[in-house]
Amino acid sequence: MYLRKSILAAALVLLASLGPLAAAHTTARLVLDANPARAGDTITAGIHLRMDPDWHTYWKNAGASGMPTAVEWQLPPGWTAGDLQWPTPEKYGSDDLVTYVYHDEVVLLVPLTLAKDAPEGAAKITAKVSWLECKESCVPGDATVTATLTVAGATQPSAEAKLIETWRGKLPQPGTALNLRADWEGPAQGDLRPLWLEWIAHAGDGKADFFPEAGDTFEVEGASEHLSVSPDRVRLRKMVRIFDGHWPDEVKGLIVSSSGEERRTYEVRATIGAGGQGRGDDADTPLRLMLLYAFLGGLILNVMPCVLPVIALKILGFVAQAREAPGRVRWLGIVHTLGVLASFLVLAGLVIGLQAAGNKVGWGLQFSNPYFLVAITILVTLVALNLFGVFEITLGGRAMSGAAELSSQPGATGAFFNGLLATVLATSCTAPLLGAALGFAFAQPPAVIVLMLLTVGLGLAAPSLALSLHPAWLRLLPKPGVWMERFKVAMGFPMLAAAVWLLSVVEAHYGERTWWLGLGLVAVALAAWIYGGLIQRGARRRGLAWLVILGLLGGTYYFVLEGQLRWREPLSAEAAAGVRSSTSEGIAWERWTPEAVAQARAAGRPVFVDFTAKWCLTCQANKKLAIEVPSVRAKLKAINAVTLLGDYTRFPPEITDELNRFHRAGVPLVLVYPRQADQPPMVLPEALTPGIVLDALEKAGS
Repeated sequence: MYLRKSILAAALVLLASLGPLAAAHTTARLVLDANPARAGDTITAGIHLRMDPDWHTYWKNAGASGMPTAVEWQLPPGWTAGDLQWPTPEKYGSDDLVTYVYHDEVVLLVPLTLAKDAPEGAAKITAKVSWLECKESCVPGDATVTATLTVAGATQPSAEAKLIETWRGKLPQPGTALNLRADWEGPAQGDLRPLWLEWIAHAGDGKADFFPEAGDTFEVEGASEHLSVSPDRVRLRKMVRIFDGHWPDEVKGLIVSSSGEERRTYEVRATIGAGGQGRGDDADTPLRLMLLYAFLGGLILNVMPCVLPVIALKILGFVAQAREAPGRVRWLGIVHTLGVLASFLVLAGLVIGLQAAGNKVGWGLQFSNPYFLVAITILVTLVALNLFGVFEITLGGRAMSGAAELSSQPGATGAFFNGLLATVLATSCTAPLLGAALGFAFAQPPAVIVLMLLTVGLGLAAPSLALSLHPAWLRLLPKPGVWMERFKVAMGFPMLAAAVWLLSVVEAHYGERTWWLGLGLVAVALAAWIYGGLIQRGARRRGLAWLVILGLLGGTYYFVLEGQLRWREPLSAEAAAGVRSSTSEGIAWERWTPEAVAQARAAGRPVFVDFTAKWCLTCQANKKLAIEVPSVRAKLKAINAVTLLGDYTRFPPEITDELNRFHRAGVPLVLVYPRQADQPPMVLPEALTPGIVLDALEKAGS
């Protein structure tokens, strides 16, 4: 289409250069709404074009073909002409060749401001007008039109004032109250991408459409797909084509709503992908709101099960700090916060780098990497062993176990790396409010991504920072004693549980081979026990102990990781693909695809979609406590719902696109589609209860 349009434009330029081909089906004249007019006043001029029957000229966005009317002014010294004001056009042609035109006649309005020192008397106004007129064929035309305006002591209406006022009533109204929202609906296919537009419907509005303004580097194609009409919302799908490889971040144009012979037209604009909200003049408002969501989401992460084991280490640190000088307590709290912020800054850099390279990103991205999973599983196991007292590593210890020690050291080093470990494990959870905030962040420029993620980190570090900055609050904690050692050992169990959970996530990448990693962890634990029991406690045969340790670690790497697990060779996505197995008592899950949703909705059935991942603890909690429970299973069966599962464990790009569509940076995402195909899906909160799910299913089945 773009090529066709370019060829047409070149042809029209050539025709215009030939001269003799003058337009014969359109006449032009210059009209004024005032005459005489006072010096310094602003009046309205109009370019009045009359076309023969069935002939047309074009709007400022001609569409798939054609060229807009252009005007060049010759005015007395000091006079100025404003921008052309375009009445609402008609949509003309087929879906494949949509144009925006004027039939019969049109008056293009222009504000004219007289010079403040304009002398009284007659003043000549000249405009050179060029246009393209079309019927079955197109002919370029031009005319030089003039009008004489008398400059006098007062401004009075002219004979054409009524005509201009009529066409002023056909100009679009401001559409800010419509709350236009725009976002990408799906992934790009070459230079083409679907865009949805949604706005508030007014009472009495009937058929609605969107007429886009032209862009220099992209075009919004004329064909419109009507997705839904509810009593209060209208949604359309438009296709966007780019010419320079960059997708636009803003769309503007006209919303045209017709009911019988009456048309209402509104001039609108919206930022694409702004958390589902088109941003106008108040662009900072959603950012401030999302920053609040980010901070609160980070704060709530402190009580999520994925972070609690690490927070337990920090609690021990607080108890120990209670005996230290207030200045040192504050310093350690700041260092811990810096560790959290540094890790979120690295995460932001990773997101920005991947986006710049054209990759898709999401919350918990690192858990889709099998190499990261193997490394973090070993690290968390070592941290658990350290808490159990199997070994005690000083800062001068070997690199093999140094990371485990760093997270539990009482000093500044431990505080910093405790913050790093808390962040790593926190990304497997999604707290309430955090999903919306991160979904907004990942669609923003790099500076906003950094700001949003640092705000999440600040929320995560806020409780420990507050305690550190107010050392007197630490007196409320129990006094140091033997219980600290017992508490430390007790906290080893949730850390070990975290290692077991990570091992289950590894299975998604290595299948049945994963049990070899479990065997390797046993060997690593044995090596740690020998190190702690024989080397650290002063055994005589340290040389033999070191040989055994090196043998265990070497065997673990070469025989287990390289030979049996084959950690460099994870399973392909196809080999690892699958859905939750259903039992006679469980939900019969099917694999999610957009086609499966469309097919179910076409059949008039409600659809329940669960986007989840094995590494997402919030997802697993929702599954056990709110989804796969008897009441929900019974309701799904009663309304004959189709249940679809989107497995995000390996970060499939098609699910990333679907998450982006609903402004989520990661899972969980649970959607409930009503049985009415024209109704949009209900988006459930990140943290679910059976009541929330049942209420949505009741609405979907009605």
